[in-house]
Order: sequence, then C-alpha cells, then structure tokens
Amino acid sequence: MRESGKQVVAPEGLVRGGDGLLRPAWAATDPLLREYYDQEWGMPVRDERGVFERLSLEAFQSGLSWATILRKRPAFRKAFADFDPDTVAAFGPSDVERLLGDAGIVRNRRKIEATIGNAAATVALRAEGGLAELVWSFQPGATPQPRLLADIPTTSPESVALSKALRRKGFVFVGPTTMFALMEAIGIVDTHLVDSHRRGSSGVWPRT
Repeated sequence: MRESGKQVVAPEGLVRGGDGLLRPAWAATDPLLREYYDQEWGMPVRDERGVFERLSLEAFQSGLSWATILRKRPAFRKAFADFDPDTVAAFGPSDVERLLGDAGIVRNRRKIEATIGNAAATVALRAEGGLAELVWSFQPGATPQPRLLADIPTTSPESVALSKALRRKGFVFVGPTTMFALMEAIGIVDTHLVDSHRRGSSGVWPRT
C-alpha cells in the first residue's frame, strides 16, 4: 500500500472496502459475493455432502458466472435435496424432467444428469474412503502466492491428476479447471492475493 497525495492506494488487483479490508474486485461491491468471499470461499470443507455440493455447483458454473450460481444456490439445494448423495443418486427420469422445469436452477440436461451420476459415484466411493478423502488427497505441497490476479493459475498438476482420478471413478464434468476451482473453494489451495485480508485465514496454509 502507498499514499498518493492524501489518497491511500490499494495494491494492484485489490479494492479497499468501507470497512478498510482489502478484497479482489469481484468480491468488493456485490454484497452476496462479498459475504461469500469473507466467510466461505477458501475455508476447509471436509465432509462428503459439502464436497459433493461444491463439486456439483462448480460443474453447473461452467460457462456461467459464479454470481449466477451463488444467487441460485438456495434453489439448487431445494431441488437436489440439500445435495444428499443417497437421495440424489436415486433420482430417476421423472426427477430429471422436474429439474428441467425448475426455473430456479440452471436447466441444463447434461449437467443435471451429471449431478445424479456423480451422486451415485460418490456413494460408491465410500467403500474406498469417500469423496472428501479422495479430493483432499490431492492437496499439493505448496500453495500459490499470487500478488496479482494474473498470477492465479487456473489449473495445476494436482487438479489434472484429481480430474483423472475422479473420471476413473465415474464422475463427469470434472475437468482440470473445474477441479482447480473446487480446490480453491474448499481450501485445498489458497489463491487469495497475498495482500488480501483473507490470505491464510483457512488454517490450512500460512499467510505467505
């Protein structure tokens, strides 16, 4: 941070909010995104249902903005039985048609059917330790230390490997970019900018 006359200039890529905290531009203005950034994004999620929900929402987000998915999350939770894998795995053709008629969610047949199939794959994984254990087994030995938004990668060797591992277990819509976004969201990596007030807040990684 530096001073320009009387104005305090935030580090590049960050915006200083009225509360004095530094956030990336995407989380600086919209109240819903700011709350998500401050309280949820990057915090550890280690339970099966939580990981399944976030994996599902990341798949639905493909090609759309995260803000769109976040605004629809309550409707997604209602439509998909709060992302209980056992319940979703039992969905049949009538449920697919019901979901295609639900204006509260993203009505994409391939993504809906993928979520149902991924729920079944999640249930099957319990015999091998479970979805959360598998996903977290790809935690890298170090996390990025981005100072600028341009420094944040969109994939990693671990996200590529995780994508391949999940596909072998029957999951779909789990490409390397989507899996890196999942790893960011649930705290496996910390891609908060170094000067952000959230950097190092997960307890998984130190601030620098």
